[in-house]
Amino acid sequence: MGRDAVNKSQRGREGEAKAVVFLEAAGMRIIARNVRSPVGEIDVVALDGETIVFVEVKTWSVYPIEELHYGIDEKKQRRIIETAKYFFFSHREYRGMAVRFDVIFIGPERITHLTSAFMECI
Repeated sequence: MGRDAVNKSQRGREGEAKAVVFLEAAGMRIIARNVRSPVGEIDVVALDGETIVFVEVKTWSVYPIEELHYGIDEKKQRRIIETAKYFFFSHREYRGMAVRFDVIFIGPERITHLTSAFMECI
């Protein structure tokens, strides 16, 4: 792995850690991190009351939040949704709960939490 890839990976892990602290401070309970399926990965899974929240974390030091649609395009959303279905298959105790897909943007000067950033019926 090249130096840029290591730096990007490290920045991503640090961003996810900040997102977890942010979500917990908002009263959410983290139930999983880095959930993998054959088609993708979900950075954080949390409970917000009676809602299960699948969270994609984007840590960008250069790009503004206005460019977020490039990082969470329709293909990425599909992979997150399919991974959420995989999560439910593996964790039946959460089936039947309300579902939400959020994005947390970790920028150079702030954290932005986009609730219900995209939707899907599961």
